[in-house]
Amino acid sequence: MASGNSAVPALTDLSSSQNPRNISVNEKSSDSVWTKPLPVSRLCVAFKGEAGVVLTWEIGNGTTACRILLEDKGSHKESDQNLTVNIPDLKPGCTYEAQCASESEETRTGSAAGGDSPGATGTGGTAGTCTVSKCQHGPNEQPSDSSPTNKTGVRLRGLKSGTWYKATVYSQTEDGTEGQPTATEFRTDSFRVLDLEAANISATSLTLTWKMYDNGSCLPYTYNINVVWDTGFFNFTVNKTQTALTELSPNTLYNITVHASFQDGSEGTPGFLQVYTRPGPVSDLRVTVISTRSIGLAWSSKDSDSFKILTRQDKAGIPRTERTNQSSISIGDLYPGTEYCFEVFPVGRNGTEGDSQSICSMTGASGVRDIRVVHVATAEIRLEWQSTDNASDYIYYLYLSSVHGANQTHNSSHRAFAFRGLTPGTLYNITIVPEVKGVPGHPGSILQYTRPSNVSDVEVSTNTTTAAFHWRNSDDASPTYTYRLVIEREGDSGNATEVVTGVGITGATVPDLMPGSGYTVQIFARVGEVTESLGPGWQSFCTDPAPVASFQCEVVPKTPTLVLRWACPPGTSTGFQVEVSRGDWRNETYLEGCPPEEAGAEYWTEVTHLNFSTSYDINITALSCNKTAPPTQNSCITSITDPPPPDGSPNITSVSHNSVKVKFSGFEASHGPIKAYALILTTGEANPSTEVLNRTYEDFKKGASPTYVTYFITTGENASSEGLSEALKYEINVGNESNTHGYYNGKLEPLGSYRACVAGFTNITFGTDGLLIDGNRSYVSFSRYSEAVFLPQDPGVICGAVFGCIFGALAIVAVGGFIFWRKKRKDAKHNDLPFSQIKPKKSKLIRVENFEAYFKKQQADSNCGFAEEYEDLKLVGINQPKYAAELAENRGKNRYNNVLPYDISRVRLSVHTHSADDYINANYMPGYHSKKEFIATQGPLPNTLKDFWRMVWEKNVYAVVMLTKCVEQGRTKCEEYWPSKQAKDYGSITVAMTSEIVLPEWTIRDFTVKNNLTSDSHPLRQFHFTSWPDHGVPDTTDLLINFRYLVRDYMKQSPPESPVLVHCSAGVGRTGTFIAIDRLIYQMENENAVDVYGIVYDLRMHRPLMVQTEDQYVFLNQCVLDIVRSQRDSKVDLIYQNTTAMTIYENLAPVATLGQINGHIA
Repeated sequence: MASGNSAVPALTDLSSSQNPRNISVNEKSSDSVWTKPLPVSRLCVAFKGEAGVVLTWEIGNGTTACRILLEDKGSHKESDQNLTVNIPDLKPGCTYEAQCASESEETRTGSAAGGDSPGATGTGGTAGTCTVSKCQHGPNEQPSDSSPTNKTGVRLRGLKSGTWYKATVYSQTEDGTEGQPTATEFRTDSFRVLDLEAANISATSLTLTWKMYDNGSCLPYTYNINVVWDTGFFNFTVNKTQTALTELSPNTLYNITVHASFQDGSEGTPGFLQVYTRPGPVSDLRVTVISTRSIGLAWSSKDSDSFKILTRQDKAGIPRTERTNQSSISIGDLYPGTEYCFEVFPVGRNGTEGDSQSICSMTGASGVRDIRVVHVATAEIRLEWQSTDNASDYIYYLYLSSVHGANQTHNSSHRAFAFRGLTPGTLYNITIVPEVKGVPGHPGSILQYTRPSNVSDVEVSTNTTTAAFHWRNSDDASPTYTYRLVIEREGDSGNATEVVTGVGITGATVPDLMPGSGYTVQIFARVGEVTESLGPGWQSFCTDPAPVASFQCEVVPKTPTLVLRWACPPGTSTGFQVEVSRGDWRNETYLEGCPPEEAGAEYWTEVTHLNFSTSYDINITALSCNKTAPPTQNSCITSITDPPPPDGSPNITSVSHNSVKVKFSGFEASHGPIKAYALILTTGEANPSTEVLNRTYEDFKKGASPTYVTYFITTGENASSEGLSEALKYEINVGNESNTHGYYNGKLEPLGSYRACVAGFTNITFGTDGLLIDGNRSYVSFSRYSEAVFLPQDPGVICGAVFGCIFGALAIVAVGGFIFWRKKRKDAKHNDLPFSQIKPKKSKLIRVENFEAYFKKQQADSNCGFAEEYEDLKLVGINQPKYAAELAENRGKNRYNNVLPYDISRVRLSVHTHSADDYINANYMPGYHSKKEFIATQGPLPNTLKDFWRMVWEKNVYAVVMLTKCVEQGRTKCEEYWPSKQAKDYGSITVAMTSEIVLPEWTIRDFTVKNNLTSDSHPLRQFHFTSWPDHGVPDTTDLLINFRYLVRDYMKQSPPESPVLVHCSAGVGRTGTFIAIDRLIYQMENENAVDVYGIVYDLRMHRPLMVQTEDQYVFLNQCVLDIVRSQRDSKVDLIYQNTTAMTIYENLAPVATLGQINGHIA
């Protein structure tokens, strides 16, 4: 170091020397100065691990110490993470151990590590130090005097794992002068073996290769190989990253571990591998068995238990693979006469395959197979066949024979041949014998008919549903032919009808065709089971159209129009001809027809521009295929309307102070017969209108109306009646105090001014009281008012006043008496009469318009009125005799002892062998149209099933209504009397179910009922209502109403004399309710009135306990009320209106338009 003198001589470059130099200057002073040492060289990372590293470098002369600065490259707080290593007394050839710790670690101590080192002060503050131990031998070799080295190193321990460090080494002289730094970077991590793999694996050897992870060391690695198997092991060391293992055992699992290590013995993470050697090839491969379809193989193997065999045909093609755990195998499904080659591979325990051994062999020869007739004509048979042997030098000998002689023999080198010159419709026996190299194989045979000739001269005759066919065939073999007829309807070829005739029959009749439809018939001649003529005999034809069954005429109120309605006839109708005539007048109209799928659907049309109230003759003819059906005829009368008003007005004559006479002529009857006249008087000026028709003399007297009806005349009254003159001339005495249909012809007011008018009626309707005219619902016209007439003063005014007073007093007395009489009558009605039983009434007829008020009255006080009515019905009919039901031999036929049929109405069956054979617990029940419209019966018992079906057959029943489940609340209510899957015999009656439709509230089943004694049969439909509890009522009235319409729609198709058989369990409660609602609906439709009480009364006179509970009786009244309300409110969802209920069942006939039942859309 220089002194503090100001004179500083120039110095030469001394950096090349690392020894102290003596420097002389002119002035009188001297000192020792150290130059900077040379930096270290060849700094490298000799080893690195998870928490340590070995650094090595070389030093120059004069370097006696060094300082190492370790910087953590991953930390942002550099001063906190740096480490300093001071190595004093540096000796070349030594490796020092340094244990490091950072300031943040718990191992940090208060004093600096390495107390033996010089004061370790460097540039920048250090946060951590490393403790340096004594020198050890270098990493390359042991130090010796003979081989001096400048290489020095340090092993740094205690570093952070997986961290990037920068190591900077400063060389130092004895006085601590530092040279230029030398730096390197590294990342602490374990060195390990990666990607250890085995290649070139054979039965006895393999090659190992691997990689070293981040081999940043400047020193070489050595690799220790450890090989272990189930019976031994061996180890060896290599210096490269690959090696070969030899002299291994076949089909053996080897566990191989490779360790990398330094010369100092430290090891990194090893690599590990398991590998199987391949099995050795099989030996002694041989063929053991040969047949036409298989070859047997066998072999030997010392080290394999599993084998794969590849089979190739003629050493080429895609191989077939077989596997076995045996040392032999039979390879099947081979072709005869064909060479096959086989490769056998041993398979190791891990699926590794060894080298294969091969062998070839040929299968034996065989005969023909799969003889096929590829073409047959009337005189030719063409054959093809297959050979199980693919050899090309086969010759095939063909022999043909028939029962008629004419044998043929041929040979061919091909597997196809055609025999020609044969006879149509003849059976031939054909034999094929294969031969190869003079050795015949197994022969094959086939029987084949030649085709018959086509039929000719096809003739067809038809009616609406049947076609008869006749044809000819001229073949010699035709007596042995049958014929297949295929009949297809135009536009529906997918549903062809096929008919096969008997042998030799050249005619057929085909029924069940669709009327009015075009068809094509094809007739094939057939011999044997399947051989038919190549072409059919062909003919087109058309069935006759079905006529319209009937049609109804409906008038349009107040319109000269007729609405014609009819059901579309079955089959196809391309159009309808409607002819309307009256005398010499005639009009024809052509309408569009019905497609087949709408058969049974309603068809309607309007005939307009007719005359009112006129009878017309109408013919409707169905048309199809240029054919006409027989016309359907009917006579219809058009509607009436308001009569034409007369041109004149009535005449008033013979005027007195309180009366007049009115004369008028009858109205013209061109709009309908005149039913009545009403004479109207007015003191006002307004024109007449329908509102005045319900005005009476009393209204006039009270001042409520200046106009009133004073006299009413029906045209059927005798001409000599009071107030009438001649037949078409009418004279009315007004004021004579007569009464006509609720109208009082009171005296007129003296000095009054009156005008007269006449109302003429073609249809007259009275109001709810049945007395006064309802003008809005009547067909009426009015004449003009007459001229006004003025009445003179009454000459006896005083007498008139007295008379008026007397009349008023009498009226008051009459009114008071009437009120007193009404009160006494009401009081008497509520008095109890326990001492005398009143005979019940038979009828309580209520008009429809009054029923709602009647229902509310009877419903009051918890249905008190209905309860009284039902109580009156309890004893109805109970005294009628029941002798047949009480006979000892018949008691077991009754389900309940208290429900026995009355003798007067019981259903009697035919007697077979015993007088009691005629008994069944059933009664005829009256309907609206017939006294025997229904049969009410109990649910059949096991011992009455035959009697039940005998009754169905003998009484011609087409519909059965079942209102109970077979089991209710765990008790049997009715035996299941019908078959479910297969037909079943019930005595001489066989019943078969043909369809079943299950809906939430009911089930519809169709049956065919056949009498085995006569072979006659007819259809039967069962309507099974499943939502009606015993002794209860359905949830809603519309359920039963809809169900009733469903049954009635079906009965329209049944014979009119066929009764509906109804049953529940006892055949009284639910059964009676159903029959009653049917009668009530008809009564409402036809009479505009309803009699619930009377209908139940009538039913109980025919079978006991009909409508069994009060709830059922109230339910009937509720049904009527709901129907009344629905008609009044024009609600069509409660009951069916002009809708065929059965149309929801698309698989049941007839099918018309779609409808709705109880919310279930079809």
